[in-house]
Amino acid sequence: MSQSISFQYPERVQLAQTPTPLQKMERLSDRFGVDIYFKRDDYTGTELSGNKVRKLEFLLHRALQMGVDTVITCGGAQSNHCRATAFAAKRLGLKTVLLLRTPNPAQPPATEANILLDYLADATVIWITPEQYQQRNLYFARQAEQLVAAGACPYIIPEGGSNALGAWGYVSAVEELVNDVKELDASVAATTTVISAVGSGGTTAGLVLGNKLFAAGFRVVGVNVCDDREYFQRVIGTIMDDFQERYLPQSIVSPADIEILDGYVGKGYALSQPAELEAIRDLARLEGVVLDPVYTGKAYFAMISELEKNPQCFGPRIVFVHTGGLFGLFSIAEQMAAVL
Repeated sequence: MSQSISFQYPERVQLAQTPTPLQKMERLSDRFGVDIYFKRDDYTGTELSGNKVRKLEFLLHRALQMGVDTVITCGGAQSNHCRATAFAAKRLGLKTVLLLRTPNPAQPPATEANILLDYLADATVIWITPEQYQQRNLYFARQAEQLVAAGACPYIIPEGGSNALGAWGYVSAVEELVNDVKELDASVAATTTVISAVGSGGTTAGLVLGNKLFAAGFRVVGVNVCDDREYFQRVIGTIMDDFQERYLPQSIVSPADIEILDGYVGKGYALSQPAELEAIRDLARLEGVVLDPVYTGKAYFAMISELEKNPQCFGPRIVFVHTGGLFGLFSIAEQMAAVL
């Protein structure tokens, strides 16, 4: 195993309840004949639950250093990142503007689940079309200009908090995982596969970087929940390149370190198939663990689908990163009811 690399974390603000536990899924492990653990990053908080909070600790510290009073970010209608940002900002005394994607802004989705929580946190919600969302940097700039003209001082957080600074959140998570695995059986640490959902790339970028920085020896696999392998290899590669240029004295990762398990997007982003919902149902009944339909549900479905084809495909030990998203289930209650 290679040596770990010396580095220093940027400053952060404490938002997440960490370290999160690593829990073995006993019955799921018995089913496939391999050790399957869940890294419970859904336990990082309630309003601030999920993987997004780890990134926001670094991003919002930067915002506070700059003396801003408003943060602007974006996501899908039921964005976990936007909900977490709204509550984290409120905790820090900041206002929030959210650019949320919906097919028809004139008829936005019902005020439920994460959207309800966005409004509860007093976020300003601006609905934009998918076509406009493709130009979100332009819309970010327009909102920032309007806020400055009104006397505010805004700070833009990218989709999912996924940039070089946000990636530190999952470098930190790898440090936790290294300690978690040491408490299990160090003799098979090098054959541990870490699996997570990929929606904007920052979590996987942090996991890959952390894996190298701590010489963890993990295999890191991302499951894309939208777009395709090539798209995320570019996105994650860009985040990692920027991270290395800003924070490290040398390059430690390359495109070869980015492994994406493609083929499980299904109907598309935030669109569920019955088989995916059945997998969420079955896990809840087997282990008492609840996944969300947008991220963890798709990634989990991909994982067990591959295990059903070959139980040894990920090696003897799997760590599935549960990145949260419980509130997303409430917006598809009717679909879920059909499989109960």
